[in-house]
Amino acid sequence: MSHSLPAVRAEPAVPRGERLIAETGRTLELELERGRIEELRLGYERIGNPDAPTLVVLGGISAQAHVCAHDGDPRDGWWERLVGGGRILDTGAFNLIGMDWVGGPGNSSAPPARADELAIPAVTTGDQARALGILLDHLGIERVRAVVGASYGAMVALAFGAFLPERADRVVAISGAHRSHPMATALRALQRQIAILGAENGDLRRGLVLARSLAMTTYRSAEEFDQRFAMEPVRTERGFRFEVESYLQHQGETFADRFDLAHFLCLCQSLDLHRIEPGEIRAPTTLVAVREDTLVPLWQMRKLAEGIAAPVELIEVDSPYGHDAFLVEDELIGIPLARTLMQVPADRQQPSSDSARR
Repeated sequence: MSHSLPAVRAEPAVPRGERLIAETGRTLELELERGRIEELRLGYERIGNPDAPTLVVLGGISAQAHVCAHDGDPRDGWWERLVGGGRILDTGAFNLIGMDWVGGPGNSSAPPARADELAIPAVTTGDQARALGILLDHLGIERVRAVVGASYGAMVALAFGAFLPERADRVVAISGAHRSHPMATALRALQRQIAILGAENGDLRRGLVLARSLAMTTYRSAEEFDQRFAMEPVRTERGFRFEVESYLQHQGETFADRFDLAHFLCLCQSLDLHRIEPGEIRAPTTLVAVREDTLVPLWQMRKLAEGIAAPVELIEVDSPYGHDAFLVEDELIGIPLARTLMQVPADRQQPSSDSARR
């Protein structure tokens, strides 16, 4: 079956949108897997056509509710390349919702503070999925066309497919599996220790910068680094400085401008607490795996696809951008995503257990 794709205009129209906070006092609570938030606040943005099918779009730990520019906030969003008027995820064709992470730097709540300021609060992807369900209730939305997630957002989307499968026609998980790979956990554990070491030695910002710099080495492939950073080093008073060092420093500084230590530790740990049994995922699911992704290896995505207890499609792609391909590869990620979202809703589909690989 062939599908026509939405036209992409050279200058997409700025969609309607609004930046809001769901806050209703004690009537809005979140029972965490390891605790409770009694007065829950959820920062979110609602963008696009309010009469169209709803998409929830979720990104990595550094992504907040601001997915794309709109008339309520003209700044570029974290997925500006794919979302907006006339783009692959067309805000003229969908009612799009983004959410600030619980425990993150946006307008959503965090778990109650601990006595030890370096004690990391436990927020799981299941907690985020349940918070999303509360937000949909608050907005009067019973069911969505899809929950589309990338990286950490993919983990949350899979949790939504396990805990609230009746509320989504489809789950789309890009570069996110059913659990954190132990090597990814090892690298993130080092990031957390670096950040804590900085705080304990009176240089909290430096710790965050270094932690994020290390993280950046895991997001892209060795091939891409070889293509970008092959210039000869420059001699300085302290020795030689390599081109890749400037890149890592810039990325770390940018991150430290937006995150504080508590938010980073909470969400970084949440990535590693992620555990979903594939057989518990009962919403129709599309998985997008990047063969060069070292954080989420291809074999892990294949194992997930084999175990999901619902119709599942696995799309395998190649990209030198590795884990970050969803941020850079517009057509590679966007075109199969558009085709998936234009399918007939799940309750009108014939069941299938086949896994398609492209």
